[in-house]
Amino acid sequence: MSRTSAPPPPTGKSENKVDSALTHGLKQRHLSMIALGGVIGAGLFVGSGAGIAAAGPSIVVAYAISGLLVMLVMRMLGEMSAANPASGSFSVHAERAIGPWAGFTAGWAFWFLLCVAVGLEGIGAAKIMVGWFPDSPEWAWVALFMVVFCATNLAAVKNFGEFEFWFAALKVAAITLFLVIGILAILGVLPGSDADAPGMTNLTGDGGFLPNGVDGLIVGLLASVFAYGGLETVTIAAAESEHPVKGVASAVRTAMWRVAIFYVGSMAVVVTLLPWDDPNVVKAGPYVATLDHLGIPNAGEIMNVVVLIALLSAMNANIYGASRMATSLVARGQGPKAIGTISGGVPRVAVLLSSVFGFGCVLLSYWSPDTIFMWLLNMIGAIILVVWFFIAVSQLILRRRTEREAPEKLVVKMWLYPGLTWVALAGMAGVFVLMLRQEDTQKQLLATGILTLVLAAVGYARQRTRPADAAERA
Repeated sequence: MSRTSAPPPPTGKSENKVDSALTHGLKQRHLSMIALGGVIGAGLFVGSGAGIAAAGPSIVVAYAISGLLVMLVMRMLGEMSAANPASGSFSVHAERAIGPWAGFTAGWAFWFLLCVAVGLEGIGAAKIMVGWFPDSPEWAWVALFMVVFCATNLAAVKNFGEFEFWFAALKVAAITLFLVIGILAILGVLPGSDADAPGMTNLTGDGGFLPNGVDGLIVGLLASVFAYGGLETVTIAAAESEHPVKGVASAVRTAMWRVAIFYVGSMAVVVTLLPWDDPNVVKAGPYVATLDHLGIPNAGEIMNVVVLIALLSAMNANIYGASRMATSLVARGQGPKAIGTISGGVPRVAVLLSSVFGFGCVLLSYWSPDTIFMWLLNMIGAIILVVWFFIAVSQLILRRRTEREAPEKLVVKMWLYPGLTWVALAGMAGVFVLMLRQEDTQKQLLATGILTLVLAAVGYARQRTRPADAAERA
């Protein structure tokens, strides 16, 4: 029988096999801090400025709405991942619930997203380094970061865990300190500051709470939705932890307060202390602008260090997540066999491939910034929403199946099932509609749609050539 016609092993057996081959080197402290710090990305420190400029003080509402959607998605994903921990996470769940084509589409779309993100984060980190060392070439810094984190992920999963533990600890410390300083300033009791408490001036003055109307709120909402991307990595990492079920359950149960404090809380502090139309909010970033406004010395350089840490943390996590997703897909017969080779408990070929692809995106940003690179950026624009859609549909199906076949596996349960799952799906549909209304996000939606349809068509075609496998899953 030819290689293309040979059916791959069933999802459950193949995924268990690859997960057992991976080294379970992540300790509970690693997973806890990855879950805690994973929500704090460079998008929060820098990208939120554009959202504030568009929505004004109502950015707090935008982050609260998108945060509720994220919490529902994470609860659904947590339910499935606690019942069936797997390094392929939602891709495995989609395959079990919907079919191999769905696992193929969700998995490779997410791999593509993470690899492009690795390149973008490398570029962002390099720009900060060039600011400190003006005579150094940007590409050399990207290459250095790629080599460091590729080597980290090639060595052992515990190295990834240690890097993320300390990166996350520094990010959490930075955002916590910012919140403390901000609250003291709002109360008018910040030591060393002569500034009076701002009261409601910045929230209700200068155009009001909705200075740019509902359209501004929509732009802020779209910006906030994509700032949450990356939370899914903790469910991928859980499969290589000492106690996968416990780790996933703990991470999901604390998601609500993490999102509320770090995102919604910090946005509330920024727009209370600063006028929303302060040009420095976009130019320097909302956190730097706020600290400068309060007279904190060297605020810009301090936040540059924090943003650099956030970018490097994201690079490390995305190389890890991409390599595990690719390995899981290959184990289920959804990709070239050579990519899934595991050596010493580490999928080294997948790590190398993901790193090389990411660096290739960086090179394209220099060689073809306005064509190919822009297409790459547009194609990842709405992939996170596609992934969330697969998560919600999978949870609708697998919850019923699990209740019938193995109810004891429901360690984490989705709230008010199935009602809130349908609410989440309606929310995702609403975001897609809002993207269609905005000119700058229409192209992203179109490019992401094309990529998703191509992957779905390839996945379905592969599924049709494996009737034996389909029968085995039935």
